[in-house]
Amino acid sequence: MFPSILNSNQPRDQRQKGELLAGGFKPENFIPGVVIGFIFGLLLDLSKPSRNHLYKKIFSSTKLQQQLPVSSRGDQELKMVLVVRQDLKMKSGKIASQCAHAATGMYAELMQSDQYLLRQWEQCGQPKIVVTCRNQQEMNKLKETAESIGLPTFVVADAGRTQVLAGSKTVLAVGPGPKSAVDSVTGRLPLL
Repeated sequence: MFPSILNSNQPRDQRQKGELLAGGFKPENFIPGVVIGFIFGLLLDLSKPSRNHLYKKIFSSTKLQQQLPVSSRGDQELKMVLVVRQDLKMKSGKIASQCAHAATGMYAELMQSDQYLLRQWEQCGQPKIVVTCRNQQEMNKLKETAESIGLPTFVVADAGRTQVLAGSKTVLAVGPGPKSAVDSVTGRLPLL
């Protein structure tokens, strides 16, 4: 099969080396090896946050950067606040469902836009606080204020299958973000 390897005129060490190389590489092991290597590399990449990533997308506003020194180690305490509209008179089960939509909606957006922030929030235990606002106008103002200082927001628009009209804005998620920044937007609102 490999005449140069099996040639008895070659020194014994060279023959053994050639036999090891010829027997070690098998085409049927190549593809699984590449796949395993790719998965291993991907896991290593996702498990270590970039040291130079400073919430560049979410907290890019200079006003927020002046208020809060953002550490590259990500050692700030983060939280999310869910703001529920009181004027819709939703029952407790509906509120719970809408808050879940808001939290998972924000999570899904951050999976696409800022996984580093998401990982930092997860390491803080994913704290969430639920508060109330009076109506749609107050919710809109809160959303604008949060976005003006660089905090991520997500608004739930109800499908209209049960208690509220289709398209009703039921819950606003603010954050995750540094506790003091989120509190500057939602800190005066009453707890649910």
